[in-house]
Amino acid sequence: MDILGVKFAPLNTPLRRRLETLCAFFWISLLAFGGMICTCLLVYVIVFTRFYLLGFLYLLWIYLDRNTCHQGGRKITYCRNLIFWKYFKDFFPLKIVKTCDLPPTTNYLFCAFPHGLLPAGIFGHFATEVTDFPNLFPGLKTHVATLNMHFNTPITRELLSGLGFVSSSKESIKYILNKEDKGHALVLVVGGAAEALYARPGTNKIVLKNRKGFVKLALKTGCPLVPVYSFGENDLYNQVSNPPGSLTYNIQNWLKNATGIAPCIPIGRGFLQYTFGPIPQRCPVTTVVGKPIAIPKDENASQETIERYHQIFSEELTKLFEEHKHKYVKDPENAQLVID
Repeated sequence: MDILGVKFAPLNTPLRRRLETLCAFFWISLLAFGGMICTCLLVYVIVFTRFYLLGFLYLLWIYLDRNTCHQGGRKITYCRNLIFWKYFKDFFPLKIVKTCDLPPTTNYLFCAFPHGLLPAGIFGHFATEVTDFPNLFPGLKTHVATLNMHFNTPITRELLSGLGFVSSSKESIKYILNKEDKGHALVLVVGGAAEALYARPGTNKIVLKNRKGFVKLALKTGCPLVPVYSFGENDLYNQVSNPPGSLTYNIQNWLKNATGIAPCIPIGRGFLQYTFGPIPQRCPVTTVVGKPIAIPKDENASQETIERYHQIFSEELTKLFEEHKHKYVKDPENAQLVID
């Protein structure tokens, strides 16, 4: 039903689909607004209530717990199995595809693309246990790397830690990849915030050409690199036009460099209509986990060695995209993986 250009959801939409939409809203609220809301809440408790001592004690806890995100995190199985995530998974829905076995006899560095505005596929498969990932890859323990600033925000830091998020610092990544109890998979969104600026329906542009730090870390630890691509990730949101060189793009790029966060202006849907809002569109996202690329341990790798394995990884990622695009892309003949 369209009213004044706004497409509304049918009144007879099943309750389950309403719950799925609600959980998708909870997800976007947590990642996009949770830190700001919880920070304001803590300030309110300290300044305006009689529970200010509890607020100061919690600030002390954040300070004392500041290194946990660099030392493997604090994963809580209960958080990863919340009923919210099951509805969240079914909203899109999320699907994972296995191309080969990944035995838990070593640690892996999963290099995931694209970032999208907010990576729903990466979150659903690697930060929860409600998808088929645990069944397809038994014994693997996933950790998702994110900006360290997220562990400085009250309350949301506890939930992110419980979901298995860790800092994306070199110290944190090396800590997990060097773990003696094998079977750990560190998930790194290589393109990061810069890639979010390219996210639009029908596009497959990633940031990789000058991102070589992950290869250096893999060489230092001798861990295999695993290419991961989520088809449909960029279809979840459109965003306000920001072609390179435009004023909007330049402002976004400046803020990204200053804060580490890409201030995109998303165009999604609402709870009762499909035309605008913060909730992602209901589009399937299929995450394909590729074959591991063996990496020798070389703590003092030359630039030539880093370049060689970066090239190998780029070729394997492109191959993964080409092999699966005919199944998961609407116009596969014209779909190309663009590496920036």
